[in-house]
Amino acid sequence: MGIFSAILGNAGSVSQDDLLKKYGQLLTDNEEIEMGFKLIRDTFIFTNKRLILVDVQGITGSKTEYKSIAYKSITRFSVETAGTFDLDAELKIWVASETSPSIVKQFTKSVNVYDVQKVLAFHVLG
Repeated sequence: MGIFSAILGNAGSVSQDDLLKKYGQLLTDNEEIEMGFKLIRDTFIFTNKRLILVDVQGITGSKTEYKSIAYKSITRFSVETAGTFDLDAELKIWVASETSPSIVKQFTKSVNVYDVQKVLAFHVLG
């Protein structure tokens, strides 16, 4: 797990134990959480089989959507880094043959978007 061990120390990352306690019920047999990133209220979870996006919705946060994306269905992704006056970085993910990105997420500076991109590239590119 060398690539993941190097990334786990970042401010936006969430420990595997915390992710397993909170989201373990989402996992299939033989599926393991490798790492995750917290984005304000939302969470990106990388498992050995898929990417799980936890989207907390509404003002109270009582409604949650869990998107599950198989790595093999991700056709491309892009990263836009934060600029001098722009505080947020952006990650876009295209699924299957869509012309517009299926997922667009903003990252604050607490999450290193390069680390997210690196883990995504590792799984998508094999």
